[in-house]
Amino acid sequence: MTAAEDVVDALVRTTFEVTGVLTRIGGEHDLSLTQIRVLGILRDRRARVTELAAYLGLDKSTMSGLIDRAQRRGLLARGRNPDDGRVVEVYVTPAGLELTRRMEEEVRRALAPMTGRLDPERLGRLGELLEVLLTRP
Repeated sequence: MTAAEDVVDALVRTTFEVTGVLTRIGGEHDLSLTQIRVLGILRDRRARVTELAAYLGLDKSTMSGLIDRAQRRGLLARGRNPDDGRVVEVYVTPAGLELTRRMEEEVRRALAPMTGRLDPERLGRLGELLEVLLTRP
């Protein structure tokens, strides 16, 4: 295998590992992987349903249903954009933020056996490299 193929293979295997952890922890909180992604996206911003649907590759009706279920649980809410009252956005409620924080800690603990094998310098470098990969041009 080439170096590039090795990297892609390692990224895919890492994705499987992390997805497994997220799926297990989400299941313990009665959340799907998609619901976890929505909470993660909205933890520091508001967004329109259409923006969320496009980002997640879902149709608007599926996204609306997902938001409705989270809203019934008190995790998400809809509200008018403060700058343009015609626009309705989705945002995380305090209960949703608290659940997100708890789950982030559970994920950190679950991944600690993997990340704990790296010394602080290498762990920092890994974080920097992953941020470069995730930065969109």
